[in-house]
Amino acid sequence: MSSSYERELRRVLSGDRKTIDSITRSCSEIEKSHIMMVINRPFLVVRAAGSGMEGSGDLVALRGDISFPVEVKSTKSKKLYLSGRTKIQYEAMVKEGEKTGLMPLYAHRLKGVRGDSWRIFRVETNNLKGKLSIIARRIPKLPISNQGNPMINWEKGLPLNKFLAFLCRDKHDNLVSKQIILPSMVTQALELE
Repeated sequence: MSSSYERELRRVLSGDRKTIDSITRSCSEIEKSHIMMVINRPFLVVRAAGSGMEGSGDLVALRGDISFPVEVKSTKSKKLYLSGRTKIQYEAMVKEGEKTGLMPLYAHRLKGVRGDSWRIFRVETNNLKGKLSIIARRIPKLPISNQGNPMINWEKGLPLNKFLAFLCRDKHDNLVSKQIILPSMVTQALELE
């Protein structure tokens, strides 16, 4: 995993406008408006101590209402099979998630793709409560390969823009429904009327 993609995701989750502008150049207007929502509701994102070991993930995203560890992967291939060291990382994330009640996530960056190139997956744990249990229902768990091992399949992940849309929307915004988030330009036009 290139640390440049880890930094990219850290800056996006932190609401860094320059990075967001850079990664959304080839996104649709809706994707861009969804990702931009993190600017108003950013996370404090820190690189985990002992990154990639003992279930800590690479990053930890913190905000007053939610926090989660994130393991960051980047590939040119849409599929990544977890084996050896990566399977041990996964197993440690399951263990830590169970122990702490957190929802560990994987963020997969597909290289060379236009539009939203990030996909989000959750590590399946059995003890999520409250808001985390509701959010977990919207995030696909890591698929299982034919050999019974966890894997990452980029096409089956939740696009980062949709992940940020439901984590960063203003709960008092009556222009945003549970399923459809209006692009910022449409929202601004409606506010002017």
